[in-house]
Amino acid sequence: MHVFVTGAGGGVGRAIALRFARDGYSVTVTGRTLSTVEQTAALIAESGGAAHHLVCDVALRQQVDESVQTAEQQLGAIDVLVNNAGVSDSAPFASMDDHLWERTMAVNLDGTYHCMRAVTPGMFARRSGRIINIASSAGKVGYPYTAAYVASKHGVLGLTRSVAMEAASRGVTVNAICPGWIASDMTMRSMARIVARTGKTEREARMILEAMNPQGRLIEPEEVAAVAAFLASPDGAGTNGEAIDI
Repeated sequence: MHVFVTGAGGGVGRAIALRFARDGYSVTVTGRTLSTVEQTAALIAESGGAAHHLVCDVALRQQVDESVQTAEQQLGAIDVLVNNAGVSDSAPFASMDDHLWERTMAVNLDGTYHCMRAVTPGMFARRSGRIINIASSAGKVGYPYTAAYVASKHGVLGLTRSVAMEAASRGVTVNAICPGWIASDMTMRSMARIVARTGKTEREARMILEAMNPQGRLIEPEEVAAVAAFLASPDGAGTNGEAIDI
């Protein structure tokens, strides 16, 4: 079995790659930074797993198509796609830079679309496959100062639900995972922005984000990986078109 994971250089993407390797999958690790995807692949190799790393910017359709082709040449047909690559920046809407909007959409929404378009023909032809999109709680509700991110994740959920309806009769499932605030570099950057803009301490900023999760804590990347592993497992075969909260 072969899983293709985007944004796998660290955080949730790395946790997902390591979990699938532990479950016996061959893993293609992709990301924009060579050194970090090399590190993830090395960790998989150290544990006795099979991994191949590729530099890929999901915002660029040609890079995605070429990466998928290379991955399948190296490790065989892709059985599971995990769309994890994403960016998150914040700004007041009335003064938001157009580049922030365009880059967020290009990575979070267009990137998910590019990867799904690259693998679905093969999955449909084989009548087998799982697509797992890492969305966000921001795909279901609005948050201030993050209009681009929220809009992109709402788009990911719409894309997930629509393609799931087409995939259902072709032996393929398409689902999304919607985590709240995660213990990740992305969250740490959000905390830093809160500190810089409000003068609050790092601990106070962390408490603000923790309070936005119902359990009052940050989610661990491995918790997201566990849900992804379930969706890819035989037990997840009947779950399709869902947006699963963590």
